[in-house]
Amino acid sequence: MDAAIALFTADLRLRDNPVLRGAVRAGRRVVPLFVVDEDLAATGFAVPNRAAFLADCLADLDAGLRERGGRLVVRRGDVVEETCRVAAGTGAGEVHLAGGVSGFALRREERLRTALEADGRGLRVHDAVITAVAPGAVLPAGRDHFAVFTPYFRRWSAEALRPVADAPRALRVPEVRSEPLPSAAALTGRDAPLSPALPEGGERAGRRRFDAWRRGGLARYADRHDDLAGDATSRLSPYLHFGCLSPVELVTRARAAAGGGAGGPGEGAEAFVRQLAWRDFHHQLLAARPDASWHDYRPRHDRWHEDARELAAWREGRTGYPVVDAAMRQLAHEGWTHNRARLLAASFLTKSLYLDWRLGARHFLDLLVDGDVANNQLNWQWVAGTGSDTRPNRVLNPLTQARRFDPRGEYVRRWVPELRGVEGRAVHEPWRLPERDRGGYPEPVVDPGEEAGRFRRGRGLV
Repeated sequence: MDAAIALFTADLRLRDNPVLRGAVRAGRRVVPLFVVDEDLAATGFAVPNRAAFLADCLADLDAGLRERGGRLVVRRGDVVEETCRVAAGTGAGEVHLAGGVSGFALRREERLRTALEADGRGLRVHDAVITAVAPGAVLPAGRDHFAVFTPYFRRWSAEALRPVADAPRALRVPEVRSEPLPSAAALTGRDAPLSPALPEGGERAGRRRFDAWRRGGLARYADRHDDLAGDATSRLSPYLHFGCLSPVELVTRARAAAGGGAGGPGEGAEAFVRQLAWRDFHHQLLAARPDASWHDYRPRHDRWHEDARELAAWREGRTGYPVVDAAMRQLAHEGWTHNRARLLAASFLTKSLYLDWRLGARHFLDLLVDGDVANNQLNWQWVAGTGSDTRPNRVLNPLTQARRFDPRGEYVRRWVPELRGVEGRAVHEPWRLPERDRGGYPEPVVDPGEEAGRFRRGRGLV
């Protein structure tokens, strides 16, 4: 075959990319293609924080391709129409694509296959590109997906991963028209405000971050990943969401570290692999139940409370519960927040305020650089009690959680400047302080001690 297309979507990397490798093997010439979809809102890239990160990723991808004699071809429009135009113009016989799990990705794949086949061309969909284990690769007897994580993890752990592939050494790209690499403003269509402390996007930035964290943080991950003030997590989620890093490679390297003998990362590496498995678990769940992106996975018939003032206080980080407000302010500032903080903020919205989980999920998607439909929505449902949690009535008490995971109050003082003068654990209960010591910090939106009252009454538990 003379030419093949590697259609990049959520796999913006050169190393260990079966899509690019498949196209290189299929054709003497390769078209590395990214289409800025005209329906960008449906792809999730129109959000300013993710658009800025995406612009970095595309620039980095193009630079890596140019080092190998190629370049990234950029088109704008309908992804199916533009891909077919490039295929016709270059004589490409095949298009290679990473398999997706969202309803949008599945519809795009079907439309592309139909259009290409009508023109005598083929679509090759590659699994285990966005996840370590492909959705549907491991199944329980008689069912189309695992609904509980623990049995899924056992099967997932026994699955053999494909070998990690090197990046191609050289590429030949045919002559084809390309638009300029897009800026964040070009992707969103406006100069929108960004979170002030966004991470740098791209494969090289992701690999630098992983290598540094692997040397200094992997061994301690099991003990410290819930330490809010310690900030000991990998912060790799944006790079996984955009496919700058391969989950197969991360699992492979972490497992190698875990088996490194005495004094090695051991338990930390195993705990990290478990988190990567959680990511795969949610992808296989969404692949089987695409409507779970916005509909209850396990309908509970909640009569959600409605209060615009409380919702605004939660979004702005002014609930009067410092650990919740710290989480929301970190989210606004960085476009990212600690996983434990996400759980606390989500539990407070859905269990303490008893507001619909979809309101929180939407706000997170508006800000998170790693805003992933599978992981964001299904984690929200897990917390809300409408998802895969086997204890759907679980309530994370914000004060108990704050004392456990921010015992000295350092995380709160970092993100809630009104309370920086309050020492020790007292920072978690500002309502007990004299008003002059609160720095204008608001009163709690729901009375302390009554945090789970609405939820329990709504569920008929009291």
